[in-house]
Amino acid sequence: MKTNGQEIGDGDGHNARPTIAATGAQVGDTTLAEPAQFRMVLISFLAAAIGLVAGAIAFLLYRLIGLLTNISFYGRFVADFTSARHNHLGLWVIPIPIIGGIIVGIMAKYGSSKIKGHGIPEAMEAVLFNRSRIQPRVAILKPISAAIAIGTGGPFGAEGPIIQTGGAVGSLVGQIFHTTASERKVLLACGAAAGMSATFNTPIAGVILAIELLLFEFKARSFIPLVVASTLAAAVHMQLLGAGPMFTVTAMDFGVPNALPFYLLLGVICGLAAVGFSKLLYWIEDLFEKLPIDELWWPAIGALGLGIIGYFVPRVLGVGYDTISDILNANLALKLLIVVMLAKAVALVISLGSGTSGGLLAPMFMSSAALGGIFAMGMNEVFPAAHLSAGAFALVAMGAVFGAASRAAFSFIVFAFEITRDYNSVLPLMLVTVIADGVAILLMPKASIMTEKLIRRGLRIHQDYEADVLQQMVVSETMDREAPVLPAGMLVRELAERIARHEPEVSRHQGMLLMDLESKLVGIITRGDVLRALDEDPSGTMRLLEAGSCKLIVTYPDETLHEAAAKMLRNNIGRLPVVDRKDPQHVVGYLGRPGIMAARLHRLDEEHVREPGWVKKLR
Repeated sequence: MKTNGQEIGDGDGHNARPTIAATGAQVGDTTLAEPAQFRMVLISFLAAAIGLVAGAIAFLLYRLIGLLTNISFYGRFVADFTSARHNHLGLWVIPIPIIGGIIVGIMAKYGSSKIKGHGIPEAMEAVLFNRSRIQPRVAILKPISAAIAIGTGGPFGAEGPIIQTGGAVGSLVGQIFHTTASERKVLLACGAAAGMSATFNTPIAGVILAIELLLFEFKARSFIPLVVASTLAAAVHMQLLGAGPMFTVTAMDFGVPNALPFYLLLGVICGLAAVGFSKLLYWIEDLFEKLPIDELWWPAIGALGLGIIGYFVPRVLGVGYDTISDILNANLALKLLIVVMLAKAVALVISLGSGTSGGLLAPMFMSSAALGGIFAMGMNEVFPAAHLSAGAFALVAMGAVFGAASRAAFSFIVFAFEITRDYNSVLPLMLVTVIADGVAILLMPKASIMTEKLIRRGLRIHQDYEADVLQQMVVSETMDREAPVLPAGMLVRELAERIARHEPEVSRHQGMLLMDLESKLVGIITRGDVLRALDEDPSGTMRLLEAGSCKLIVTYPDETLHEAAAKMLRNNIGRLPVVDRKDPQHVVGYLGRPGIMAARLHRLDEEHVREPGWVKKLR
């Protein structure tokens, strides 16, 4: 294959004068015709539409859950969002979740298995391994299955399914229009962020969650559309559901700075709780995998356990936003908090581990908020002078446990802050959440509650992100300043003999630059060109300029290595002459693959090579 004579085995030899392309815009170039700014504007308009649609979907799902809850537990056909805990069905409450489990099991088996679980890992998988493509039926089946599961008593939240559904809508929009995989990723993340924002009226947390769990980048091309989508989704929430947050929270006393020692201890406890919950959930999933029956029936089995727990503790049934509000406002006694924390956690892992459909955030919020309230009340018993606020500690724990479990600590610091909109909550939220996150990283270094499922499928997930070193270093920092140059008039036979003698000047590089009598760059020749020329003319009397290529892709000393590497990849070449911008035939260096890898080595040295500090020098 011909690739401008700069790859092994390539040559041209038909042009008398060099053709130098600075941008690599030749055969095989995939540079977009439209400017990046135009594409960003277009994606932002699409993101606006996605935000509005996601906001409407969140409202419809909210109403559908209310409708199914009223039908299932109260026998009335109204769509008002009602808690299932006020039902008077007695033992008849047990079969209701089972019916929902059977329906969801059928939908998962014959519709799409992607509706199983809480949705965010599936969105991550689509971004990282499926070029941000989500099947259209997932956008339909996921919210319906979640509404059925929650409406029949499932202890789930609506946010996970809405996030996945919003992501599916964004992905579908990206598939309908002429977009790149990266643009589809942005649109998918816009839908997910809009779903989060439309559910809880937390637009900032929605944006950050999409960055931390789906995008793994912070660029204008993604940040601007994300903000547009999340803002409009929140506006839809305000219009249809009211301007306040999902949870009603009164003023809290966070006790800073006097309560900071207690927050330190709470951070450790929250980290342990996050790890314990993650391991328990996947242990339950493993137990279901061992059942000798068809997986269609697993959600029904999980629902049976839920029904029994719900009979004794009705507060575990359904989303439980009212119970979360009660915990945050310190309206529950210590014994009831303990019961709610344990019962909700057990009901959730049994139900979700069975493979049904539902969100993870709201139920974990309830259990972790109860944990924070229990901690504050317990410390007040041991240290009466502490006067810790049960509601404040409940809020902080609510953000910390899920932030640590999902490795999205920043998202849930902001999320909890947006719920209270009290700046005094920021310090304890930051402290407790990062301590909990540190504990979770220490005990579960390779996985989180979001990535464990994907890792078990053999998919490698890297959630950390940083600036690309190739975009921070320029060509002049790693190029070979002693470019391998040869006279263009040299015979192929002479070069072959020098290569056979392993002369350093010609053996260090696969490609060599060809210069005319005025030391101007006129071409390039590779070892493959030499072999091909000898096949055509065994006597080797052909000139190097005839055997090599005059079509050159070049780079400049002030270009970033990222730009240079892009030229190599787009043109399928392994080396670039480095030339002066003012005189493209004046060679100043040579950049090959080792020059690109040198940037990575530089970053590794920065991370792992310890430099002597002042103390050591003094000693």
